[in-house]
Amino acid sequence: MHGSWTTTSIDGKDADIFTPDSPKADRAVIHLHGHGLATLKDNEAFSKELNEHGLRTVCPNGQRSWWLPEICSEFDEELTPFDYVRSNVVAWIDEKWNVQTPNIALTGISMGGQGVIQLGYRCGRDFPILAAISPAVDFHDWWGKGLPLDDMFESQELARQQTAILHLQPLNWPRSQLIVCDPSDADWIHSSERLASKLYSSGIPFESDFETSNGGHSWDYFNAMAPRVVKFVSESLDSESMRIV
Repeated sequence: MHGSWTTTSIDGKDADIFTPDSPKADRAVIHLHGHGLATLKDNEAFSKELNEHGLRTVCPNGQRSWWLPEICSEFDEELTPFDYVRSNVVAWIDEKWNVQTPNIALTGISMGGQGVIQLGYRCGRDFPILAAISPAVDFHDWWGKGLPLDDMFESQELARQQTAILHLQPLNWPRSQLIVCDPSDADWIHSSERLASKLYSSGIPFESDFETSNGGHSWDYFNAMAPRVVKFVSESLDSESMRIV
């Protein structure tokens, strides 16, 4: 294993923490997990890349909350997962590593992929860098299947109104965006392509890959994208540092 993983508590909630062998002092990554709750802890593919680029990483546990600015009782009765990441996790990174936004990049897989898009689109000045792997953009399609989404929203339409595409702000978007999805991912490729079309038509720069295929919506694909995703994040953080200087 490259670097080391530990688990800590951030305001009473578990988070997996990655420390590279030679961490870069001026940057950090927040990674949001998918609906299956698996973080990057002990993941060889991502650990290798994060270690090579010196990126300290926090993987908070958000349960099956979709990382939305909505109360999900499975996560917390009073605090939304969106606010937890934006406030509590960011404050922990500042306290422990002395790194502040906008030098904190976002990555996420599936449910977490749409979660980082939500954070980036609603808070573009704080989070100008995001990389979304197989993002579950149209999460409202899963409403009515007995998941926590059913308790979070009274109807599928109310869920749809909170999807990331509807919260894209033309004058406040993330400067660096990477969106990737396996073309054989039947659940999420179409909404990923629709998001890319919206970005293109709005004149918002982004990078995407909807051609590389390696197992559909699976860890085979997620791990295969680790080198590109982490390199993109690292280079974007370099650019952001130059912008600040």
